[in-house]
Amino acid sequence: MEETQPPTCSRISTVVPATPRGEEHREWHLSSMDLLLKLHYIRALYFFVNHAAQGLSVYDLKKPMFPLLDHVTHLSGRIRISESGRPFIKCNDAGVRIAESHCHLTLREWLHQNGSSLHHALLPDHVLGPDLGFSPLVFVKFTWFKCGGISVGLSWSHVLGDAFSAFNFIAKWSRMLAGHAPPKTLHVTSHKQTQSPPHNNENDGSPISVKMATTVEDLWLATNQTKMVTHTFHVSPNQLNHLVTSMFTCDQNQATKTSYFEILSALVWKHVARIRHLEPKIVTILTRGSDSDGFSSNNVVISVVEANVAVGKSDVADLAKLIGEEKRVENNVVEELVEGKEGKENLVVYGARLTFVDLEEDDIYEVLLNGQKPMVVNCGIGGVGDDGVVLVLPGSQGEEDGGRGGRMVTVTLPEKEVEQLKEKLREEWGDIDSLAF
Repeated sequence: MEETQPPTCSRISTVVPATPRGEEHREWHLSSMDLLLKLHYIRALYFFVNHAAQGLSVYDLKKPMFPLLDHVTHLSGRIRISESGRPFIKCNDAGVRIAESHCHLTLREWLHQNGSSLHHALLPDHVLGPDLGFSPLVFVKFTWFKCGGISVGLSWSHVLGDAFSAFNFIAKWSRMLAGHAPPKTLHVTSHKQTQSPPHNNENDGSPISVKMATTVEDLWLATNQTKMVTHTFHVSPNQLNHLVTSMFTCDQNQATKTSYFEILSALVWKHVARIRHLEPKIVTILTRGSDSDGFSSNNVVISVVEANVAVGKSDVADLAKLIGEEKRVENNVVEELVEGKEGKENLVVYGARLTFVDLEEDDIYEVLLNGQKPMVVNCGIGGVGDDGVVLVLPGSQGEEDGGRGGRMVTVTLPEKEVEQLKEKLREEWGDIDSLAF
């Protein structure tokens, strides 16, 4: 395939809160969960057809961000380190970074060549550091295609909040772009600690879902021992239905209780176990907390699942049941670990063990430009450890049932494992790389 010519970047600018606060800069205290995830980044990419972008200039796109940041001023702040060594955010109105670029391809040509991949040409690849005092926490990139379509690429520092917080930021920006006033629920308060969700199967020992990390020089980014590659698989509604039917031929009751996330995670877990010399017996599961306010909080439930069987030889249905019913929540123990060190420890969560992230909820598509939802949205994680991460997301809006039946599976794994995983999934499903439009 011909190599894609990268879009040309024309301008980088900064958006700050609409109301200057002068010297009245306050501090935003980071919770233990925020600090646990400080070496990770949310990368989200939205594709819109030309009708959605028609008549919109970069000024139009930037304009609603000024009043939006008035309500969440810490997003435009910068990291500082207290005397105790604990990081916090100084709300100094330093701003959110904006990039503009133009692509010589039409949107359809781009998607034909690259699919919905998290291509570096469309996504800001920013990380915090080496000078934390000057590093923006949020970076947005707008790319116009030859046909008039547009992509919106978001790089969101995980220290600000989880993936649903990042999705909500873009959703609220789009509502304000449409002329809606910012809702009062945007007024969030600084916090010291996140309450862990109650769970009957809480792990009270040492956490096994995290690992100590060595950072890259002065960056908030963990080093890797191997080259990590990100790839997206598109699973159609028909492929999902076939998978469920073949898995639960004799137990329809279990089929109704098992989510697509659990099924797809189990399938990838089994294949990765077959690929690796030492199969992963313990995996990490990240799900959304039930009491999430939907904005600027790391309300994730971190659980581990342990298999006492040969994973590569197990039935996918049995592994899916294990994921659904045998999770041990580790929020309390990981938060205690962070608090004991005042947030100074560098820890990796995503990829410390093979990690599965449930992003099945449809919030990701609640973004409108000129009344139109994105045709496809993808999301990945920056700063993944060597064991890799697997995200399960809603399918593209181009699929036959409006995207509600299909799923996208975005993996970040060692390069050689991605190629082997492609082969194994193609043997089962055939075409799992193409978008259906």
